[in-house]
Amino acid sequence: MARSTLTRPEVLDAAATLVKQHGPAALTMRKLAAELGTAVTSIYWHVGNREQLLDALVERTVEEMGAIEPVGRTPGDRILSVARTLRRDLRERPHLIAMVHERGLTDRMFLPAQQALVHEVHAAGLRGTRAADAVRAIQFQIVGFLLVERNRERSPAQSPAESDLWDPAAAPNDPALARALGRPADPERLFLLSVQALTAALLKPRG
Repeated sequence: MARSTLTRPEVLDAAATLVKQHGPAALTMRKLAAELGTAVTSIYWHVGNREQLLDALVERTVEEMGAIEPVGRTPGDRILSVARTLRRDLRERPHLIAMVHERGLTDRMFLPAQQALVHEVHAAGLRGTRAADAVRAIQFQIVGFLLVERNRERSPAQSPAESDLWDPAAAPNDPALARALGRPADPERLFLLSVQALTAALLKPRG
């Protein structure tokens, strides 16, 4: 039995879930109607046709990506919190982010994060070109790290793997390094380490 009541946010929520799980190609009006237990005509009433629905999902994704609230005691701490939030949000929405990019709205999507970073580099005393370079360097580090991370996740099983290649006996001068490189990487720890190091270097006062 079809639902008697339905709201636009509910339609967008269900559509976003389908896209997150299976990609834009899996989003059909018929499948969406089945997920919501309603008639296809009801979907059209609330969101228009499929292209209009995709546009609405893109706009909502851009808005959601703007909900960044830096936390921390120092500018460096708050920059790290922005980086963590941005990485998390990008990881949670790969298909939706791809749709944003295809519609030429990537720069607009990143604007709130840039604005948050600008506020923090200003708080650290940076101005002008140096401040702009710091904002972009941090943004590129976040996005670049994520691209490498996702590429590693999607790559086929490696043979030989790092654990096979890094035998402590092959590095007698630093067996601890070989053992560490032979263990699986911890992306979260490496991400924090890289952003912290970059931020510290960028915010360091010039003598």
